Amino acid sequence: MSFLDSETNHLLLSKIATSSRHGENSHYFDGWKAYDSDPYHPTENPNGVIQMGLAENQLCFELIKEWIVENPEASICTSEGVNEFRDVAIFQDYHGFSRFRNAIAKFMGRVRGDRVMFDPDRIVMSGGATGANETIMFCLADPGDAFLIPSPYYPGFDRDLGWRTGVQLIPVSCDSSNDFKITRDCLEAALKHAQKSNINVKGLIMANPSNPLGTVMDRDTLEDTVAFVSERRIHLVCDEIYAATTFSSPAFLSVAEVVESSDRLKCNRDLIHIVCSLSKDMGLPGFRVGVIYSYNDAVVNTARRMSSFGLVSTQTQHMLAAMLSDDRFVHRFLVEVPKRLANRHQLFTEGIAKLGISCLKSNAGLFVWMDLKHLLEEPTLKGELSLWRLIIDDVKINVSPGSSFHCSEPGWFRVCFVNMDEETMEVALRRIEAFVSREREKENVVEKKRSWRRNLRLSLKSPRYEEIVLSQLMSSPNSPACRSPLVKAGT
Repeated sequence: MSFLDSETNHLLLSKIATSSRHGENSHYFDGWKAYDSDPYHPTENPNGVIQMGLAENQLCFELIKEWIVENPEASICTSEGVNEFRDVAIFQDYHGFSRFRNAIAKFMGRVRGDRVMFDPDRIVMSGGATGANETIMFCLADPGDAFLIPSPYYPGFDRDLGWRTGVQLIPVSCDSSNDFKITRDCLEAALKHAQKSNINVKGLIMANPSNPLGTVMDRDTLEDTVAFVSERRIHLVCDEIYAATTFSSPAFLSVAEVVESSDRLKCNRDLIHIVCSLSKDMGLPGFRVGVIYSYNDAVVNTARRMSSFGLVSTQTQHMLAAMLSDDRFVHRFLVEVPKRLANRHQLFTEGIAKLGISCLKSNAGLFVWMDLKHLLEEPTLKGELSLWRLIIDDVKINVSPGSSFHCSEPGWFRVCFVNMDEETMEVALRRIEAFVSREREKENVVEKKRSWRRNLRLSLKSPRYEEIVLSQLMSSPNSPACRSPLVKAGT
């Protein structure tokens, strides 16, 4: 394989092809590369890198496997289901199977406690949440336009939302003083700053539950955000792909519930759009099932036409339509997932708490937002990346540095804990414990040296020390003080 130099590439390839906006040089993806080059395996590579940078739900595969075994007719690749092969294999338009859209709409409602209903005719399919987010950007913005986005935020959004669309992302900086909550003041400040820079802001996109924080938005914040976009006449895109991962109170609240209760709230429905997926909720990222749900008819129609470039395969639609239409299975799944997530979350957070490591309080997602500020050599980006590199190279764990999530405070790290079995997590905890112990030993040595130097300086400054030194000088026959005329005059 021949590789062209950078200058030749820019001459032969498109601007998109040569753009750096894909983000693959981010430290977030660098950690993945470290894992790919040396992956941990309990027997074949026990000293390899443990992947804790991938938000993947592997806790309930046996529930899905059990359903597949009990329902072989759901697959066209079995003797029980092969008679459906022709109808599934022939051409389908981009609307998708109606039974699939009906099942997805019903599942979305179940995930939200049946507090809100979804119209199957507003369901638009896409190749995963990545494709759904990009499609919604193509529908709502032109190259050069911008979307506000609360930070810290998922690093892949830089690629998904901006690489091919040319849309700018403007971080709305949130900090730990209020647990990184979005406020109306910070939204207004970001919008005002963008407008002063002559940037055309078309909307606001946010993830709820949050990636990387693992928190859910409360009603007041959601209502205030909906009011903000309605007053400013900009779009709101809510990425709700972690909706079913909420494992403790407060309960997840969808923006759809706010929209449906808009009688007491100023809300322009045409500006509200939701992105969903089965990648996180059901642990099926390989199936590439993404969904756009919009209250805007023009967006629904346009997104549906665009979906031709990233459809969900009919074979996948066929099987999932049957699975998600099974009320008994869905009920069991939605009850069991939060229990297992809560248990794993507790095991991990209690494990690191014993080591003096804390996390932002969270109740959703497949990760924790871990605070390692006390381990930084210096409270800077350089200090954070130095610690991150140490964790990857020496501890052999891939965690994601907060700076890759555009976090303004050094020392935060996202750590995923359900993309592995419990035994691997225990190995990771032992490695973290050993690392923290080594760091404490080094700090103790440094502190002892500092203490010794402080004591030395204090002793050198003490009056008693000066008295002893002067006495020794005076008593020594070779002392310059004894030969001094002043001393002789005094005797």
